[in-house]
Amino acid sequence: MADKQISLPAKLINGGVAGLIGVTCVFPIDLAKTRLQNQQNGSRLYTSMSDCLIKTIRSEGYFGMYRGRFSARGSTTPGQRKPPALNHSSFPFLFRKLTLVKEMLAGCGAGTCQVIVTTPMEMLKIQLQDAGRIAAQRKLMPQTVAPGTVEPKSPTAMQISRELFREKGIAGLYKGLGATLLRDVPFSIIYFPLFANLNNLGKRGAEGPAPFYVSFLSGCAAGSTAAVAVNPVDVIKTRLQSLNRGSTEDTYSGVTDCIRKILRNEGPAAFLKGAYCRALVIAPLFGIAQVVYFLGVGEYILSFLPKKDN
Repeated sequence: MADKQISLPAKLINGGVAGLIGVTCVFPIDLAKTRLQNQQNGSRLYTSMSDCLIKTIRSEGYFGMYRGRFSARGSTTPGQRKPPALNHSSFPFLFRKLTLVKEMLAGCGAGTCQVIVTTPMEMLKIQLQDAGRIAAQRKLMPQTVAPGTVEPKSPTAMQISRELFREKGIAGLYKGLGATLLRDVPFSIIYFPLFANLNNLGKRGAEGPAPFYVSFLSGCAAGSTAAVAVNPVDVIKTRLQSLNRGSTEDTYSGVTDCIRKILRNEGPAAFLKGAYCRALVIAPLFGIAQVVYFLGVGEYILSFLPKKDN
């Protein structure tokens, strides 16, 4: 697609559509990532991504793989670390043939902006995704539950939001904000310059646009690289944002406490939990974003709106 100025509304629509399509396609993998990252030594239920998905379908049905999907759609549409409307629409305004350092600073700005919007929704997504794992663990260890106790139903995102807001105010919805910044800002610093430079390698001539397949592959490569690079922080963020724990699992008071306990009880390898799941999630999401932008979905939708006469 030729380089041309695209309006901000079209960019926002493209980012939103890409997020909705993408999260629907890869959400089961994201659910497996959350559950693999949250399980600790002594309470392992899943041995791999495929084992997690198979057990989830058996115990919770097909739609059990989509727990928390509405929270995820909300967080992906406005500007998650996945193909975000804020990232893909704001970064081109920040990025204008910059040096590598300035590209990284622009990515830092985009990552910081998105965290403010997405932290509450992503935290709710994690609670809903991990609820099935906690319930399965309790069934395997009935001695930890008092006789006659009725297993509570999994709460909805609205119930979790109301409870957090009532008990802790708006700060309750931003639990894990620091860890989210530590993950998403470096992700954007890595992704945007890497994508721009990989994409530039495939341009036709000095000023010509890169072919679609080059942009597609550049987005996949840059996205998966950045995702794996920040996976250790994603493990920390996921655990800090999980409100419910198994009876034998550690709880954490902050980022430093979480790092110390993971290293002591599980070893350095624990920080790589779910890394391949994240790569499998992020790469197609950015690929889908490139498809949506290439097809010009936002521009097509806006073409049906009445134009104001000058």
